[in-house]
Amino acid sequence: MLSSLVNAFKIPELRNKILFTLAILALYRFGAFVPVPGIPFHAFADAMQNSGGVAMTMLDLFTGGALSNFSVFALGIMPYITASIIMQLMQGVIPAVNQWNREGEAGQRKITQVTRWITLVLGLINAVGYLFLFKSAAYGVVFSTEVPEILTDILVVFTLVAGTAFIMWMGELITQHGIGNGMSLIIFTSIVAQVPSAIFSSLTSSADSAWGIAITVIIIAVIIACIPLIVFIERAQRRIPVSYAKRVQGRRVMGGQTTYLPLKVNAAGVIAIIFASCLIYFPAQLAALFNVGWLNVVANALSSGPVNWILTAILIVFFCYFYTNMVFNPEETAENLQQNGGFIPGIRPGANTVDYIRSSIKHITLPGGLYVAAVAVIPSILFFFSGNQLIQAFGGTSILIMIGVALDTMSKVESQLKMYNYDGFFK
Repeated sequence: MLSSLVNAFKIPELRNKILFTLAILALYRFGAFVPVPGIPFHAFADAMQNSGGVAMTMLDLFTGGALSNFSVFALGIMPYITASIIMQLMQGVIPAVNQWNREGEAGQRKITQVTRWITLVLGLINAVGYLFLFKSAAYGVVFSTEVPEILTDILVVFTLVAGTAFIMWMGELITQHGIGNGMSLIIFTSIVAQVPSAIFSSLTSSADSAWGIAITVIIIAVIIACIPLIVFIERAQRRIPVSYAKRVQGRRVMGGQTTYLPLKVNAAGVIAIIFASCLIYFPAQLAALFNVGWLNVVANALSSGPVNWILTAILIVFFCYFYTNMVFNPEETAENLQQNGGFIPGIRPGANTVDYIRSSIKHITLPGGLYVAAVAVIPSILFFFSGNQLIQAFGGTSILIMIGVALDTMSKVESQLKMYNYDGFFK
């Protein structure tokens, strides 16, 4: 591992990408501590500590503490993720959007542009909602009276929307010029940033300091023990053998080799759990917007407890199937195999191959989805009964996102190292 990191920094192009990515992420973390102009910082911090519910706590987790600071990045990456979910769903129901997805780079540019506009609209709605929420009786934050209140309101909303646009821009910069997926790395950074404070909270949660230390050590040990198992399943594949018929072109013999079609157990990666989490906490965002009593009750119920566990598991399995079907088309795969003279041994080309691939995907996606749901839900149940902040910050959802993003980023670094004939991370 260490030698691979050293080799990565020996390659100027790869070194520049890694340093650029780290610089953007450092800028993101800096922005999480820059308060919105006009906000009474100490009064707001006290209001958040006394009035913040479970839903607000979970939203704050995905912003890396930016929401509790009411910083310029308080809205976090959630508006962009929600916009991405909307565009993914639109591809399945609107033929024109689905056609964009098939047009290659030009179509992707159209999808990206629409996603940006939807992000800004959602960011505006969230910004207005947070403004009304924090000025309501529940929080009672009073802005400065030195300038007209309407000007302060406009400044706050404009700053929050600009912060969302800036986060979106930083994520796209990482994706284009850095290493890994920018949006996933921003979520990764937000979650990791909460771990130190969660460890401190776990150590001091008990009146008996020795007991707090023991509980914290046990939790960290269990997490470390689970990491190799999660990595193993994340990289697990079902390999369908594919043979290619021999073809003679002049004096050259083409084909005749045997390869395989890899089907990952968790083909959706962290996308399913990120999408499910965003939908679960969307009512919390609505509650922040409207500040209605019954909506707050619903948001808190969906953010923790049995309803949250069941709904999270169902949504994760659904998005595992949904995303896998979006990125892996059995018809196209079977057609490509047939055009290149490939076939699955024992399966007729054409419709039979399509049915076989589709059936294999269904059979392997279900256990993959159940595995992701179990890893996400079980720590939530443990946190519900223990109240330990370390379980919440470093629980199933968080650890799956962190490991998934880390593996994806390492794979991209690995491919760069292999291009220059260096050994990668995965042996």
